[in-house]
Amino acid sequence: MSTTQSERLRGLLEPLVGGRGLDLEEITVTPAGKRRVLRVVVDSDDGVQLDTCAELSRELSELLDDSDVMGGAPYVLEVTSPGAERQLTTRRHYDRAVDRLIKVQSHDGDELVARIIAVDDEGVDLEVPGVKGRKPTRRRLAFDAIETARVEIEFNRKAAEHTADHSSAAADEKNEEEA
Repeated sequence: MSTTQSERLRGLLEPLVGGRGLDLEEITVTPAGKRRVLRVVVDSDDGVQLDTCAELSRELSELLDDSDVMGGAPYVLEVTSPGAERQLTTRRHYDRAVDRLIKVQSHDGDELVARIIAVDDEGVDLEVPGVKGRKPTRRRLAFDAIETARVEIEFNRKAAEHTADHSSAAADEKNEEEA
């Protein structure tokens, strides 16, 4: 897709997407036989429901039909969310992934799997799981040191695990204060 077409599509679609409280994450146009596929990826702090994608697809379709930005060739419109293992590329992606496990590749070649604890303008605070009975460790990683980062799928993490960890830490602090 040419930069001009990409800019025109973004300029056309972003106001409608933003008006629904969503972020326009990505726009791609790829050939698919005699047609093209226009893929629009949207997200929000609360995620995106299937019904929202369907409604947005109808609205975007009408908007595209009323414009000439896609030209005369046929295309298929896909509206989707980024998916569970999305690549983290902006601060808001990291903000949305707080308390999630991520896999990070640094510019110096190190690979790390850790949980995001906090995010600020300069980088992320991570909790690196302990191995062989060791306690987890904290690590700070600046955004400019990160080559790639992706959310890791966790199938076996109990929902209450994080809450229990923080509750026991709070109880420990309270006990220390009382002592």
